[in-house]
Amino acid sequence: MREAQQRRRLGPRNYDIFPMPMRLPMVMCLFCTTVLLAATSARAQQPAPSAQEVLTHFGAAPNGLARYDYLTAVIPQLDNNTKSLARQLLATVDSELGLYNEAAMAFPFDNRLAPPKSGALPRSEEWRSVDAADAVVELAAQRHIVMINEAHHDAHTRELTLALLPRLRALGFRYFAAEALSEKDTDLMHRGYATDASGSEYLLEPLYGEIVRQAIKLGYIIVPYDSDSASINNRDTEQAQTLYEKVFAKDPQAKLFVHAGYSHIDKAVGNLGDDIQPMGMLLKHLSGYDPLCVDQVQFRDVAVGGLDFGFYDALALRFPSSVPIALRERGTGVIWSSDPRQHDITVILPPADESDLDTNGLKNADEMRRMVVLPRPPFDADQRPKWLTLGGRRVTYPINADLCTGQIPCVIDAYYPGEPDTSIPADRYTLVHTRAHNVLYLYPGHYRLRAWNASGTTLSQREIDVPPH
Repeated sequence: MREAQQRRRLGPRNYDIFPMPMRLPMVMCLFCTTVLLAATSARAQQPAPSAQEVLTHFGAAPNGLARYDYLTAVIPQLDNNTKSLARQLLATVDSELGLYNEAAMAFPFDNRLAPPKSGALPRSEEWRSVDAADAVVELAAQRHIVMINEAHHDAHTRELTLALLPRLRALGFRYFAAEALSEKDTDLMHRGYATDASGSEYLLEPLYGEIVRQAIKLGYIIVPYDSDSASINNRDTEQAQTLYEKVFAKDPQAKLFVHAGYSHIDKAVGNLGDDIQPMGMLLKHLSGYDPLCVDQVQFRDVAVGGLDFGFYDALALRFPSSVPIALRERGTGVIWSSDPRQHDITVILPPADESDLDTNGLKNADEMRRMVVLPRPPFDADQRPKWLTLGGRRVTYPINADLCTGQIPCVIDAYYPGEPDTSIPADRYTLVHTRAHNVLYLYPGHYRLRAWNASGTTLSQREIDVPPH
């Protein structure tokens, strides 16, 4: 067990390494991963790579596994500031590679140091839990804009958006805007799925790809809205202006569903800094519609495999659930928000693992204390989180190193019929150990499995059928 560490604030609540929709240049690298690692080794006796050097190598690597190999090799050499950047990059890559527990552990970013602004935490005597999707749909019925946020490296914050897509479509929501998409992919809606050239690094993660795929199937008009040229100070202004021009200027009665990062959905100044008006606030003024803003990054499990001594643990223990929940006041029926100025609904995500919660009441004396212990035996980071069933709609399919033809690490993708290697897979897992076996989480149906290495070479392929439960 690692010793307890007091989490420090690593940046503003909207902590993005990729503020532009297109990720760092993904040019084909002239060197294979072996050369990248050799170069890393040769620099071992030289000064530690700078942040810019790390970003340059990261952007030049041809795929996620090559980026993973580079980062895991270079991180031990870095100074603390550059190491923090590299760990956030690694968390993004871990998520892209299907290593969801590892992503949270690589960058346990805690944006919850301040107590909830609405006062004391809700207690079960006064509040009860409700399915978060039900709460959003109920409140969205009379709204024209729904905004939900995500923590970019934590794919668990994409589960709720997937659940909401069909239900909001049934309420008449016609437009779906996703921060990770680029307007340069003009064939997206006709093609029906995102590819590795459709947007930012975040879009390479399978659940984000599934969000886009399902939105198109449901008949949404897809709206890319981020800018690759905006500065930090004017990014939110350009986002709001783009959404207004693409949607409400053309269709004043439109209903819009927005999936964004962190504090871009806020309805008041504060979390992005005193000088930046967030996108949610600006779009409210431009459109004349008060958006329903749903926060799900404040109460989530950042101590995967360990203990989170603080108010996430307190609420997760008071209101246990296996799905994202909201809280309804027993007397009034009001849905709880930890900061009503910013958001209308605060969502509590279930822990990645049941052992992550402190059932011994060690935190009761000071539930606002922020301390994380990572990890605790017998936690196994290789065991994929159970929320990947997406409420029981997906089932497990076992995989092992036989597909890798003796090459470890290797990535195993599951593609829908007719979709190419460049599409975002239905699920993905990366075998990085000699004890190489695990499961994919897939909807019942037919798939093509493909294993590939860090140079992008296909190692093997096979067709599979995934039966129902």
